[in-house]
Amino acid sequence: MSAHTAAPVATALPHIGLGTWPLVGADATKSVLSGIEAGYRLIDTAAIYGNEDAVGVALAESGLPREELFVTTKLRGNDQVSGDIRGALEQSLERLGLDQLDLFLIHWPLPRIDRYVASFEAMLACRDAGLVRYVGVSNFLEHHVRRVVAGTGEAPAVNQIQMDPSLARIPVRRANDELGIFTQSWSPLGRGDVLDNAVVGEIAGRIGCTPAQVVLAWHVAQGVVPVARSANPTRQAENLAALDVTLSGEDIEALNSLDRGESAARDVEAEEHF
Repeated sequence: MSAHTAAPVATALPHIGLGTWPLVGADATKSVLSGIEAGYRLIDTAAIYGNEDAVGVALAESGLPREELFVTTKLRGNDQVSGDIRGALEQSLERLGLDQLDLFLIHWPLPRIDRYVASFEAMLACRDAGLVRYVGVSNFLEHHVRRVVAGTGEAPAVNQIQMDPSLARIPVRRANDELGIFTQSWSPLGRGDVLDNAVVGEIAGRIGCTPAQVVLAWHVAQGVVPVARSANPTRQAENLAALDVTLSGEDIEALNSLDRGESAARDVEAEEHF
C-alpha cells in the first residue's frame, strides 16, 4: 500500500469539467480559452485526441495561475502495450507545457492485452515521483477496478465512465463508491435522445432552465462530476450554470426512471483504442 497522503480527489475536483474531444489545433485552443473565460477550471483531454498541444497553448494563454486549473489527460492503448508509462506521461506533460499533471487516467482497460494492472502500478510510481497528483482509470467496469485494487493495493482516485440519465451505470458506480473511487462522467448529455426526452423537457420548462442544465444538475446531484464538451461559448456558459440548478427529489426520481441499464453502454471489453 502506498504511503501517498494527498487530499482526497473529491476536494480538488471542480464540479463540472470541460471536454475537448474531437477538437484539434486552433479550434481546441479557442474552445478551451472560451471555457476558461466562462469559468471552467477542470480541463479534460487525452493523448489519443491529438490535441494536448493545442490545450497547452490555451492553458498558457489563459494567464491563470497553474494552481487554479485542474488538468486531466489519459494514457493511450499503444503506451499500455509498450509499457513505457512514465515516458508517455512525460510526453503528455511536454505537449501540455506542464511540469505536473493533476489527473492521469488509463483511457480504456483493453482486457485483450491485459496490461491495465501493470499500467496502473507504473502510474502510481509516476505519482509518487511527483509527475502527477492523482491517478485513475476510465471506462473500467466493476471487475476491472476490483482487480486493480487487488493487484496494486490501491484504488484509482477516479473512474471516468460513460453516463447519462438513460445510462445511469448503477453497478459500476456502486463498486466505485464501495472502493472509494470518485466517479466522473463523459458524454453526460447522452447521444441526443436524452435532451429531447419528455421528462427532461417537462422539468426544464417547469423550473426555467435548459434541458442540458437539467441533465447536468442530475449528475451533480448524484455526486458525479460531468465532463461536458461544447465549443460554443454560449452553451459552455449555460452548461456551467447548471451548478445553480436545484432539482427536487421527485425530479431526480423521474430522471432516474429513464435508465435503460448496462446494455446501453459501449462494450468496453471489445474496445480497442490505440
